[in-house]
Amino acid sequence: MAKIRILIVDDEVSILKLLRVSLEDAGYEVVSAIDGVDAIDKMEGALPHLVILDVTMPRMDGFEVCRRVREWSNVPIIILTARSDKADILKAFNLGADDYVLKPFSVDELNARVKAVLRRNGTGDETAVPPVFTSGNLSIDFAGRQVSVAGNRVDLTPTEFSLLKELTLNSGKVLTYAYLLGKVWGPEYKDEREYLHVFIARLRAKLEGAPSEPKRIVTVSGVGYQFLATS
Repeated sequence: MAKIRILIVDDEVSILKLLRVSLEDAGYEVVSAIDGVDAIDKMEGALPHLVILDVTMPRMDGFEVCRRVREWSNVPIIILTARSDKADILKAFNLGADDYVLKPFSVDELNARVKAVLRRNGTGDETAVPPVFTSGNLSIDFAGRQVSVAGNRVDLTPTEFSLLKELTLNSGKVLTYAYLLGKVWGPEYKDEREYLHVFIARLRAKLEGAPSEPKRIVTVSGVGYQFLATS
């Protein structure tokens, strides 16, 4: 069985060495890049299963790398940076990042995040689900991980797809913030409501006719979210 390939991108050689040793010890194949331009070149050649991406780099920063990658790929992206400002975190998510880890970080924490993101991308997901879900003009092929609205394909990141899957498989039920965070991100994310709010907004922008007045994914104030199916 082929190894999962991870691209690590950071202009600090010491960080690259630490990540390589940690990830290879965990059984992953590792490809590295020293800046944003190098990262784009490696992306096209290596076709990694996951990217760990620094933000502050020469030639091209991580935000721009994330934006460019999302133009053609839904590969999971973990942002790894010392920038803790909330605006930077939201910017990363809105550009399509799947997770955000702050420096300094522990190797165990990062490995746990890697496993969680890969799980959301389908690794180890053995839950029995129907092959296809339809609601109005929305169609979801769970096996093929394909989503369409009115016959037009909608590209979702792995985390967006996992969140939509959880909502639709529990159609009509009110799912609490804690439940969704635990099921989609993992128990260590149970207090990260901001993650959930950002990804719900991204799903609405892609699936709702009027995202500011959602009809499919509705908010249950103070409790969580609910998917409302239509015939």
